[in-house]
Parts: sequence; structure tokens; C-alpha cells
Amino acid sequence: MHLASECPLAADGSVLSFNFAFVFNKNPLVCYNDHDQLFEACDMGLLRHMAVDMAAALNGDPSLRQRMAGGRQACQSQSQHLWSRTGQRKTPPSVRIVSTALSNPAGTVRLTCHVWGFYPADVGVTWLRNGSPLEPTEDGLSPALANGDWTYQTHVSLLTTPKPGDTYTCHVQHLSLAEPHQEEWGPGLSPGLTVKVSVAVVVLILGLIFLGTGLVFWRRAPAPGYSPLAGHNYAGGST
Repeated sequence: MHLASECPLAADGSVLSFNFAFVFNKNPLVCYNDHDQLFEACDMGLLRHMAVDMAAALNGDPSLRQRMAGGRQACQSQSQHLWSRTGQRKTPPSVRIVSTALSNPAGTVRLTCHVWGFYPADVGVTWLRNGSPLEPTEDGLSPALANGDWTYQTHVSLLTTPKPGDTYTCHVQHLSLAEPHQEEWGPGLSPGLTVKVSVAVVVLILGLIFLGTGLVFWRRAPAPGYSPLAGHNYAGGST
């Protein structure tokens, strides 16, 4: 047998009620009615008669009823410190875009914008393509899920066929952010354009190597009209 008390809170942190119960085998036996300030039998099973007698005995104790009457005020004073550190805090989200290539149809990718570690739970996540909003899909947005550490996570998926040069943006709005967070993703270069860029880079590197070699030989060449003496090793430069 154990005693259990709780203080349900509203969205603004105010105490809705004060609940107190005598619990037997994890089942409430006698409960305190905060509105009527009386103990009541809350077991409807085999222990109902025992619960009724126990509630009557508890109601006959003025000091205990007075103590229960102050339960709501105790909840109010004790919950404010906790509420200010948890319910009123704002934690900004982390954002990451993950792309998954799909084979059917060809060229289609699934973009998933993962948003996690934020508080409170209300968050707005939308997709932009080249700066223009995209219509949300029915299965795109998942509800915010609790992480177990007073933060939440969610994700938004998008099926699309990107073209080279397209830019997809995950637009996140949250109370903790002074302005919306925007995470960008692009499809990169096409295979043909990738080959052309690679060839151009190789040619540029070879050109720089030949230019550097030519500059070295030019600096080592004798100056015009100068004949080095026998046994003299010319090191370059002008006279």
C-alpha cells in the first residue's frame, strides 16, 4: 500500500486540481475530492466496502482534512520552480536533410527533413523549391514525438524529381528562433556535367604545372650578352 499525490497543470502552469489517494496493489482505494474537500471510496471491486469505511474514518479527522485542503496551495508554490525551468523554457531545434534515391520512377528522390531537440512541441516545417513554397502531402508531416528529455522531434518527407540547379529548402519555424531556420539541399551536378568539370580541373592543374616548370627554366637561363667564365656555374639573374 502506498500514498499517491499529483498536481495536474494547465498550459500556463496554473494548478488545475490537487489529487491524493491511498493505493492498494497499484489500484486507488480511497481518493480525496478536491472540489468537495472530502475523502471518497474509489474502488469499485471487492474492496468497495472497506474503502467506504476507510473514507468515513478519514473524513472524521479534521486535521487531515485541513492538511488536504492546503494541498492545492502547496502544489502551486512547489510547481512554479519546476515549471519555470521546464514548461516555460525554449530550446531551439536541430535540422538535417537526408536524401534517398528511388528507382521507380527514375530520378525520383525522397527528401526527409529531420527536426529534433526542440521545446515546446509546436513547430512549423515546410518545403521550398527554388524559394517557392510546395504544397504539403498527406503523409509528409509526422506528429511531434516526445524524446523523454522534455524535447520533441518530427520529420517532413517530400517525393520529388530534382533537376540540376534546383535548391530545396526545409523551412523551420519555432518559438525559440528569432527568425526561421532554413536548411538547403541541392541535387548536385549531372553525371555528364561532372565529367566535364573533372576534365577541366585536370587540364587546369596540368597547365599550372607546365607554367611553373617554364618559369623555373626561364629564371635559370643566362642573361642576354653574358658569357660565363670557365668553371663558373651560372645561377641566373641579371648583371
